[in-house]
Formats: sequence, C-alpha cells, structure tokens
Amino acid sequence: MQNPAMIDDSVVDVIVEDSASLSDENEAFEGIVGESTKMQEVFRLVERVADSDSTILINGETGTGKGLIAHAIHKQSYRRDQPFVSINCGAIPENLLESELFGHLKGAFTGATANKVGKFEASDGGTIFLDEIGDMSPDLQVKILKVLEERRFEPVGGCKTVQVNVRIIAATHRELEEEVQKGNFREDLFYRLYVIPIRLPSLRERRSDIPHFVSHFMNRLNSRKKTCVKSISDDALNVLMQHAWPGNVRELANLMERLVVIKGDGEIDINDLPEKMKNEAPKNCFLAPEITGDGLCLNTAVSEFEKRLIYQSLEKTKWVKNRAAQLLQVKRTTLVEKIKRYELQKCA
Repeated sequence: MQNPAMIDDSVVDVIVEDSASLSDENEAFEGIVGESTKMQEVFRLVERVADSDSTILINGETGTGKGLIAHAIHKQSYRRDQPFVSINCGAIPENLLESELFGHLKGAFTGATANKVGKFEASDGGTIFLDEIGDMSPDLQVKILKVLEERRFEPVGGCKTVQVNVRIIAATHRELEEEVQKGNFREDLFYRLYVIPIRLPSLRERRSDIPHFVSHFMNRLNSRKKTCVKSISDDALNVLMQHAWPGNVRELANLMERLVVIKGDGEIDINDLPEKMKNEAPKNCFLAPEITGDGLCLNTAVSEFEKRLIYQSLEKTKWVKNRAAQLLQVKRTTLVEKIKRYELQKCA
C-alpha cells in the first residue's frame, strides 16, 4: 500500500483507467494513507464489497478522502477498465446539475446550443460517484431515485429513454438519517443508497496516521517544488499530533505545502508552525487517544502508540534499523519483529 493522500476538489472529473496498470490489487489504494486500525478496517471492507456492484454510501467529514475511497472501490471492481465519473452535487448550481447528470438536447433551455451527454451516460459500463449527495434538491432526489430503481432516465428536453449499466457510489458529509427526519432528504432515496455504508474516520480519530502523512507530503512536495526539506522535529510533530484538524487531511496537506515551500530546506521546527497552532497545543502533555462513550481498547491504544514511536524512529534515522533500535533502546531483532508485525513501510 502506498502513501498517501491527494484530495481531489474538482467539481466534475472523468477518469478512464488503463486496465494494464491495475494488475496489482494494492494499487487500488494508491494515494491513501491508512496504517491506523480504523483505516485498515475501511480497506478490508472496500476489498469485500468492490466487486459486488452494490450501491455504496460513504459518509465522512469534508477532507477525509471520500473520493479516494470511491475511486479505490472502482479500481478493485470488475468495472476497473471502464469510466469512473465523479461529480460534486453540492458545487454545481441546481439549475445546471440536472443537465450535468442527465445531459440535454439542443434547445432544451436558453443557452443549450448543442446536445450534451450527461455524466450518467458517460459512465455507462463503469462507476458514477455522486459526491455530497446530501446537498441535492428534493426534485433531483426524485430523479436519482428513478435511476437507482430502473437504471434509465430522459435527458433534459428529451422524451427518449436512455438505459445505462452503471454502479452508483454516493458520499456526503451530512448525517442523512437526521436529514430524513428533518424532511430535507427523501427517506426512500436514503434506503436505496444505504445498501453498504462506509464511514471514514476524521483525522483526529486516526492520529497515528499523521506521521505517515507528514513524511509523504514532504517527499512529494520536495519532488514537485524542488525543495529539500528532510525532516520535522519531534516538538513540531507533537503539535501536529495534538491539533484538532477540522479540515482533516486536506488541511494537513495545505499546511505541509506552506511549511515545505517557505522552509525550503533543512528541518521543519516548531517555530515554523503557525502561531495559532503553537499556542493551542498543551505544553509537556502526553497525547492520549480520546475515550468515547463506547470505551477504548487499551491494548489497541498502546499498540498504536508503539507503532507511531517506531515509525518516528525509523524516519529520524532514514530507516537504518540499527540506529533506530538504539534510539528506542531495544535490540535490533526486537525492532525488526515489531516492524514486520505492524507492516511498517518506508514512504515512496
């Protein structure tokens, strides 16, 4: 599995995969970091449901990588060599979204100077990803429900039915069950979408992944920006580990770009971090995972902390295991055993 995350903000994105590039199943997760227990559970679920052709509803906060998971599902399915079409339902004006989804005929409305193929038709044989479907208007919800039930629709201004063979993956940052109760989302559509739910954890729920993200972003940005930032200090990393990350991975990605570009070379130190972030971090405080109402598995929490320390030592010593073992004051054989147990890998 390669690391990590590029969050795609595009409103409409059509990707036609080259099947030859997908011979290794793990390539489906390219671009996604996920060493934490919660993300490993997501990956296992994706592998189980990818080929089922069932409708999937992905729920998660903005910036958690819902589009990447949808793409991973497509790349692991038998539709992998067919189009993957993504459209952000919350970013397109309501009066244009119907045309984007279903296409239109010339003269259907003012400005319709030519026939246009919609995203459903463009994704025929493949997968359509309806991002932020919770922001869709009630009128369009009815039409989406019909497509889910019948796999056919009429373009705007047309009367001829278009039949499509398409897998539907939807995503939202909203709690659709609550939206149903409020009358903002159709109950029948909710249950049509809620066949296989996948919940993506926020970054603050998977803090053990933060060092992996930081390392990857530094490597990727050094390559793209022609910079030479080699590491981040323990103090600076601890501040990042304690930050709430309301913008999730997208916020971390943007911060790392800012830090790497401004720093240019050397090591990112705590003084390079934004003042607000430094001020909000508690001093000399051991960062423990939050205990939710469901409780906490102590063994899992200890393992996650141990894994993070081992990964930090390896990154600090450029993956020289003897030196990393010295930093942790353990035998090299013990360190190698734990690296294998946690399946730790050096970022590409």
